Amino acid sequence: MSEPVNAPRPKVPDSEKITVNLGFVDLGRVDLMVRDGFYANRADFIRTAVRNQLDRQNEAVRQSVARRQLRLGVAHYTRADLEAARDAGTPLHIQVLGLATVAGDVTPELARAAIAAVEVLGAFQASPAVKAALADRIT
Repeated sequence: MSEPVNAPRPKVPDSEKITVNLGFVDLGRVDLMVRDGFYANRADFIRTAVRNQLDRQNEAVRQSVARRQLRLGVAHYTRADLEAARDAGTPLHIQVLGLATVAGDVTPELARAAIAAVEVLGAFQASPAVKAALADRIT
């Protein structure tokens, strides 16, 4: 479910911060590549390495997305979307590879009534109260 084309969309970040632990030798090798000008900084090196690995595995990722029937990209669920699902008696099974967001005006009660399951490979953004209400449904 999505918003009408002309509806304003909330500003969502285009990335998620993660922590990576590297051994000292690997970290030193990264720093050497940065110092020698191959990369702007450590984060640039890591982003490039991740993208290169994902490119190498692109076909396997594509097949997995299709097999699991994941929505690819950004999925935003509004209060109206959830009210419609609740009223129709067809709870949503949110399956996203990317970013799934639930609007800030969605109450925990509405989320529980309208969402049967949440599987997000990437990031799931909702209010802490909505996340708590759906805790037993998030995989």
